[in-house]
Amino acid sequence: MKPSGIGGQAVIEGIMMRNKDVYSVAVRKPDNEIVVIKKENKLLTQKYKILNFPIIRGVINFVESLVVGTSTLTYSASFYEDPQEQKPTHVDKFAKVVFKDKLESVVMAVTVLISIAFAVGLFMIAPYYISRTLSNYIPSKGVLNLVEGLIRVFIFIIYILLISLMKDIQRVYMYHGAEHKCINCIEHGLVLNVENVRKSSRLHKRCGTSFLFFVMFISVIFFIFIRVSNPFGQIAIRLVLVPIIAGVSYEIIRWAGKSDNIVVKIISKPGMWLQALTTREPDDDMIEVAIRAVEEVFDWKKFLEEYQDDAEKSDVGKQNEQTDLEYAVTKESKQEADHIEKSDELKALDSQGLENSEESIKPKKPRKPRKSKKIEEIEEPEVLEESEDDDDDMSRFEIIDASDDDSEEDSEDDSKLDSKLDSMLDSELGIIGKSYHCAHQELENDDESEDKEDEEDDESDDGISFIDATDEDDNIVTSDIPIFKQRKTDL
Repeated sequence: MKPSGIGGQAVIEGIMMRNKDVYSVAVRKPDNEIVVIKKENKLLTQKYKILNFPIIRGVINFVESLVVGTSTLTYSASFYEDPQEQKPTHVDKFAKVVFKDKLESVVMAVTVLISIAFAVGLFMIAPYYISRTLSNYIPSKGVLNLVEGLIRVFIFIIYILLISLMKDIQRVYMYHGAEHKCINCIEHGLVLNVENVRKSSRLHKRCGTSFLFFVMFISVIFFIFIRVSNPFGQIAIRLVLVPIIAGVSYEIIRWAGKSDNIVVKIISKPGMWLQALTTREPDDDMIEVAIRAVEEVFDWKKFLEEYQDDAEKSDVGKQNEQTDLEYAVTKESKQEADHIEKSDELKALDSQGLENSEESIKPKKPRKPRKSKKIEEIEEPEVLEESEDDDDDMSRFEIIDASDDDSEEDSEDDSKLDSKLDSMLDSELGIIGKSYHCAHQELENDDESEDKEDEEDDESDDGISFIDATDEDDNIVTSDIPIFKQRKTDL
């Protein structure tokens, strides 16, 4: 439902419809003709911004509604007056002389004042005095004020029931129902015709009946907490609070007309129940009058276009929200499924046993780099000094191939040289020898293919070579021994 902002009131055989500062009156004359007038009524709240504040605007609108309502009632009743009664009396002539062109405004003001005085006396003063007759039985002031409020509601209901017995008021209630039906038809996005209006509800949250109920209900709350010991002071405070109570009630009615939440529905229910007494189902002739009054001040076709646009936007927004919700649910479900799948995988892994899991997780041991058999460079030690005068460097050793045949003459020298070299290797080349033997020990543990490749490349470019001393005839393999041969001239 979308609020239209229009309101109205039933008059004698017709309806008044108001849209902002314009109102129309449609009346069906005795000859069955529908007469429609349209007037402008500039709201005081639009002329003076200070009067548009909450509570204050409620009081101003309440007074203006009384003035316009009384004026339209007088206009509609003029079509059904007796011609004999329409003749001016002596009082009418005197008033015309005194007030001249302002006579109608004065009569209207007097009528409104009398109506307000009657309402205040019936619904404010009378309940106070009736409740005070029970003061001997109810000592609590708060409870006594609550009883006063209940009496006020009871008097209001009795008043509605009594006037509904009048035939003219019964027809006014039927036009009241037609007014509500037209507004509900528009605000629910239906085309304004007799058929759609007929099936619409005759109850509305912004009705004046609901406004009067809120006035009575809020007055109970005010008078419970505001207490004056003096009886005349109590009457005065009730009269002073009437405009404030009316302003608060107006704000509640205005809020209820723009909202549709659960709180609004609850507080609007009592007023809607009372509307069952102040409205009746109208006939088609009354609906036609109500439609004419609406069309005079309100472009309902344009309103329906805006209504449909808003409905489409709302549907798109709901679809987007639904899509987002479905995406979120799908994403959450996928994450949950992935989590369950991972949990199942972990359980399956645990069932295989700790040993298998460790083997599957344990990284492969990197292969150690192959140790080089070559010694790049060995610093040559000093052998012996032959004499003090000899400043030449020590002689260098010459690398020979193990496959060369030695002469018998050098065999003795070689044996002596080998013994000296053994002692030198133990002292100054001990570290090198140890490193060599360690490397040799690790290389023996390598694969046979690597051993063959390493054994082929074992000569050094710096004068020392480690060779494999193998007797091809006897197939006897000995350890790799470095063979040195010293020049005879150096010795």
